[in-house]
Amino acid sequence: MQTHAADPDRLRLVLLLAPAALVFVTFFLVPLARLFLIGGSGPKGWSAYWSVLVEPRYLSSLGATVALATITTVATLLISGIAGVFLVRNRFACRDLLISLLTLPLAFPGVVIGFMVIMLGGRQGLVPEVTDALVGERWVFAYSMTGLFVGYLYFSIPRTILTVMAAAEKLDPRIEEAARSLGANPLRVVADVIIPALRPALMAAGAICFATAMGAFGTAFTLATKINVLPMVIYTEFTLQANVAMAAALSFILGALTWLVLALARSASGNSVAAAG
Repeated sequence: MQTHAADPDRLRLVLLLAPAALVFVTFFLVPLARLFLIGGSGPKGWSAYWSVLVEPRYLSSLGATVALATITTVATLLISGIAGVFLVRNRFACRDLLISLLTLPLAFPGVVIGFMVIMLGGRQGLVPEVTDALVGERWVFAYSMTGLFVGYLYFSIPRTILTVMAAAEKLDPRIEEAARSLGANPLRVVADVIIPALRPALMAAGAICFATAMGAFGTAFTLATKINVLPMVIYTEFTLQANVAMAAALSFILGALTWLVLALARSASGNSVAAAG
């Protein structure tokens, strides 16, 4: 009787999971497998994947991409963590307006953010105009890794600050009060109470920020003058060099590396949640 009762439940579970499994296979596994096969079909064969770690052009691009994504993630978590906790715990005039302005970049595509960086640090931008008036020298940074960092930071903060605010609202102030009553100074409270409580949210938000910075193309394409990041190299290999196989190999490695970071962050976040519980 238990076997007969379990069969409808098992069938119902299969029917519920079937659409998700179909989407996963159709839009993830099949394209990824196809991309992997194309990457090994060029003149270099399967050694194209090894070329990413051997040829200086590809290796430097990969290193610059990872470094930029890492710096962007660290800066975003630092700014969003401080601002998110502050906004949750303080009520003041125009607070809701400030939150709306901080989350406004969510509506902007990468190309628009690139043009905004140009208006800020381009040859005719605001910062060069101000520095020219103050020190007699125009500081142009839009068409470099610095400009790309500013653009990535601009669209990463809104995504992260909302996650931090949602997690900060669940913090129990009594735990912090207990730490203070035991003699902990403000820095110890932050390090031993607030950050561990926010760690799952910070890990999840940081992983998404890193993945976005690794693969963002619109902003890099808008600013691409002296920028050597992997999405731009893939675009160049595919369009200008007509090297489809190498573009596919680079795309597969970029996707695999990003997926690995997301998987590790999810695992670490899950362990943190379990430990906290």
